Amino acid sequence: MEAAGTLERGLTVLRALVADPAGPMPAGGTAGEGHGAAPPRAGRSRPGRVRATDLVRATGLARSTVDRVLATLVHLGYVRAEGRDMLPAPPLMELGEAYLACGGLRGPLAPLAERLAEELDESVSLAVEDGDGVRFIGQFTRRRTMSVAFRAGDLLPAARCAAGLALLDPSAPWAEDDQLIEPGLIAVAVPVRGPEGKAVCAVSVVSHTSRHTAASLRDYALPQLRKTVADMEAALSGPAPQPRPDSAVSHLARELPATEPPPRSGGHGHRAAKDELGAGFLQSLARGLAVLVSLGSARGGLSLADAAKATGLPRATARRSLQVLERLGYVTPRDSRFALLPKVMELGYASLSERTFGEVVQPHLADLVARVHQSASVGVLSGDDVLYVARVPTVSIMTVNITVGTRFPAYATSMGRVLLADQPEERLAAIAPEPLTRHTITSPAELRAAVRQAAEDGYALVDQELEEGVRSIAVPVRGRDGRVVAAVNVATHASRASRAGLLRDVLPALSETAARMAADLRHIPAAP
Repeated sequence: MEAAGTLERGLTVLRALVADPAGPMPAGGTAGEGHGAAPPRAGRSRPGRVRATDLVRATGLARSTVDRVLATLVHLGYVRAEGRDMLPAPPLMELGEAYLACGGLRGPLAPLAERLAEELDESVSLAVEDGDGVRFIGQFTRRRTMSVAFRAGDLLPAARCAAGLALLDPSAPWAEDDQLIEPGLIAVAVPVRGPEGKAVCAVSVVSHTSRHTAASLRDYALPQLRKTVADMEAALSGPAPQPRPDSAVSHLARELPATEPPPRSGGHGHRAAKDELGAGFLQSLARGLAVLVSLGSARGGLSLADAAKATGLPRATARRSLQVLERLGYVTPRDSRFALLPKVMELGYASLSERTFGEVVQPHLADLVARVHQSASVGVLSGDDVLYVARVPTVSIMTVNITVGTRFPAYATSMGRVLLADQPEERLAAIAPEPLTRHTITSPAELRAAVRQAAEDGYALVDQELEEGVRSIAVPVRGRDGRVVAAVNVATHASRASRAGLLRDVLPALSETAARMAADLRHIPAAP
């Protein structure tokens, strides 16, 4: 059963890697009991840079074991290595996403919870039972100075929050939290029942004593909350989607270049990785994670046969992985299927979901600069301008001096051209280009032609149109829906790189970087 031990040890290292560095906060002697539920610290830090030696101390495992686990997780894209530092990477969120898809609650309920938050102008949460705690699966917050800091994936003690109290006694019509979890925090919650009549989650409205008392929040929110819960229960009564095991595609066993779509998870990709990394690649860990992800391909989970088919693994191999995952509390058998449990979301989902757009793209930008030895930036369209949201400059005597927050006219920049290429024609027609240098395109017809060319080529090269001596090339970054959400460029002085040199030496690296950024952004809820 060495394979089972490998998966268990790998998950032990992964839990230590994503653990909250602040640790649980004592709360009246109950925090940390049972399921380890504890209120998050105010202003808590996110899991940061961890070294192998830290993980050896945290897990008690041998250094050689930790090193092999980390090498495997890095290869799978779940962990990023920066020198000797290890950081959780956005693709790790697909483990939590697999649970959310398997549970089948977030999809139908999230739009209704978001609508409730807008109607009441208060934060709204969705939570499910997880041991003796409740795990948040959806947060719809309002931006205020005093805002709710809970995140999807966080765990709270059930007896000390409104959602937990509603699930502990689902026969009660509602439950409230009058500063039980934290001074100043109040909430009212109602259980949501599935088609069988059992409470499957709770929806809560959360506010602060600066806005309401517990009684006034109840009077204000409860009528609309009950109406929303009725709508949620109606939404859950519809037919569940049928299993589609062939749709299980993950980052596991990704062996193709970043510009190509990843292959299905499974044995062939893992064997190739084993050949590449040798003893440093733990095939059993990769296979076990592939099985976990596969269970998210259908609401309610998959049968053993479907899990094996989805991953391309032998049934015996898939069975061993499921047995380990069940023993660790990540999987439960239900009828003829195996379903994921909320505990899966402890594997980094909460902290990674907080990452901003800039934080996601910055490491890839740094890698690009290290490859091409030129300054690089990421920008988004803001009105008729390009707004710089991330940048990594090179260190040289002569450099392009741009900072995050800088704005330039989109029509005269390479990033602007690829961003405008995804906009409606009337948006482009409204731009009146003005000469910024003797090279600037000022004819609307020529600008439209340049933008169309950028759309056709998949890149834009702008030569000294923004400023004399500045030459840049950019490619689009696409969001989850395939639309262009940002652009990444390399800018340099014209004396340092010719047009042909940018196309030959920079464009391939630029395209690979954009693809990697897009792959990570698909996992970040706040991403465009």
